[in-house]
Amino acid sequence: MPQLSQTDFADLMREGYTVAEINEAVREVEQEELRKSYNTTRTDPRAYAQQSPFTPQLQDNLIKWQLELDNILERAEHILRGDVLQSEQGHLIWKKNTNPKSNILNEYGVQEVMRILSMYLNRNTILSDYEPEEIYEIVKDFGNELNDLMFMKYEEMGLTDLEKRKNYPMLMREMVDIVFSAYNRAKRGGERRSLREARQVTQTEPLLAQGGLTVNTAQQRAVRGILNPARYLFGKYK
Repeated sequence: MPQLSQTDFADLMREGYTVAEINEAVREVEQEELRKSYNTTRTDPRAYAQQSPFTPQLQDNLIKWQLELDNILERAEHILRGDVLQSEQGHLIWKKNTNPKSNILNEYGVQEVMRILSMYLNRNTILSDYEPEEIYEIVKDFGNELNDLMFMKYEEMGLTDLEKRKNYPMLMREMVDIVFSAYNRAKRGGERRSLREARQVTQTEPLLAQGGLTVNTAQQRAVRGILNPARYLFGKYK
């Protein structure tokens, strides 16, 4: 942690800085050093979380986030794989199931179901324009076809014993409901209409100073930080 020598302290006093200002400058530098040290040594548990190819990337605006369904696909894949949601250091992360034999589907089964879901859960679906009757017909056909597929390939997909097959009705219900929800967003073009009505909202919280003037405190702190005399004494800008 940086420390001012008596000579440095005396030089700052001769330049017109008060004792309080010098101490505040030193504290500012010390706090920055602590933050840098914390950020360097801290490990984000999400780096070791169970990953999915559908893991969404950070979106730069609300519209992109609204159109991306990767977060829904990611959650579906984790659940199909039997991953467990846990909390670590304030983050919810997916952990691999320590007893994979209890998973309902095997790797092939998970991949096959995810392949099918990805064809339905996408922008093309939610940005379409369907009447309610069309949605019911599409989702009904989807449920029947998925049911037939899993019935004919249940052993290949990992439903090899009675205990696993007990989960089959609920598994089917979950997949059908996910697809229905996606199509329901396209009912009578509702998703496209909501995008046209979208508004970007930026929230600011200015601090009113005396005289009714608005003070940009963030800019003030940045300028003060750059002009901090202790920075030069500690070699911050060599």
